[in-house]
Amino acid sequence: MIPRILTLFGVLLVVVSTSSRAADINKPMPACMLAPFDGGQPYDLQKFKGKVVYIDFWASWCGSCAKSFPFLNTMHEAFKDKGLQIVGVNLDEDSKAAGTFLSNSPAQFVVAADISKQCATNFAVEAMPSTFLIDKQGMIRYMHLGFRDGETKDIEEKVAQLLAER
Repeated sequence: MIPRILTLFGVLLVVVSTSSRAADINKPMPACMLAPFDGGQPYDLQKFKGKVVYIDFWASWCGSCAKSFPFLNTMHEAFKDKGLQIVGVNLDEDSKAAGTFLSNSPAQFVVAADISKQCATNFAVEAMPSTFLIDKQGMIRYMHLGFRDGETKDIEEKVAQLLAER
């Protein structure tokens, strides 16, 4: 199924059929190399295998992304010692815009850049933000498009459920 693309108040919205994305659940996390924002060697998301990984694709122009960062910081503090690894994956073309965003919305979790956009392609990212929850065995167990305050309790429950699994 081809997603419908709508523009509302200058914001790109992607409406995706639940059935088209359900095929992505319970598949292995794709290979993905990322560049740390603080410099250093690129790393593979596979290094987090054994933890529950919350991957959040974001961009500086995304208003919902800015709203999600305080929630992600809270999640990081609440669950980091229980095995949760949050990785914010930036998709900006302009690293200065990403830096300004991070100055205004600091992250207490790992933030990296997907410079080649290969990671976004491998995950089939369709909207900002796009969230993927990966279980301890490296399987995609949940994906979510967008961010709305009313959905945070459901996300927290899904994270807690994955952390409780062996």
